[in-house]
This record gives sequence, structure tokens and C-alpha cells, in this order.
Amino acid sequence: MSRTFTASELSMYDGSDGDKPVYIAVKGIVYDVSAARDFYGKGGPYEIFAGRECSRALAIMKVDLAACNDNLADCTAQQLKTLEDWITKFNSKYAMVGKVAL
Repeated sequence: MSRTFTASELSMYDGSDGDKPVYIAVKGIVYDVSAARDFYGKGGPYEIFAGRECSRALAIMKVDLAACNDNLADCTAQQLKTLEDWITKFNSKYAMVGKVAL
């Protein structure tokens, strides 16, 4: 992980430009999900996650722009476990390309 992205920089990898990879961030780690562009790219069922930090949305299992953030303060233990399961999945399927600047 050599690159640090600002939120603005991360947003440029939202799948709208077919020449750029599709990135999402989970707990501050940026993953290249381009291999699943059908899911995360424009028109895909999870396009809302592309170019964003989506930890909360994954934890609470909600595909909603308002939930795309890193606020886990009120998440239950089960929701945090769900998020960890997602992270395990991302780690096994996608390359980590950087992190999000705090």
C-alpha cells in the first residue's frame, strides 16, 4: 500500500471513467475492485460504494449513500463482525492499493 488518497482523490475512481480502476475503501484501506466492475462500476448493484469509504454501509448491510462513511460508533457487535467478514472477503479477492487520509 503505497498511496494515500484524500476523499476527493478516491472519488475519482468511482467507475464512471472506463479507463480508470474502480476503488472502494473499507476501514481506511483502499481496494481495487475493478475485477468486479459489473458489481461496483456504473450501473452495478453496488455502484454507490465505488470511490467511497463504505465501512458503515457494509457493517449495517445497507446500500445507501448516507451509510457510505467510516462511522462505526453505534454499530453492534454483530454488525462489526459482518464488517470483518467483508474485509476478509476483500482481502482474499482484491488488491489493496492504498489507504484513505484521515
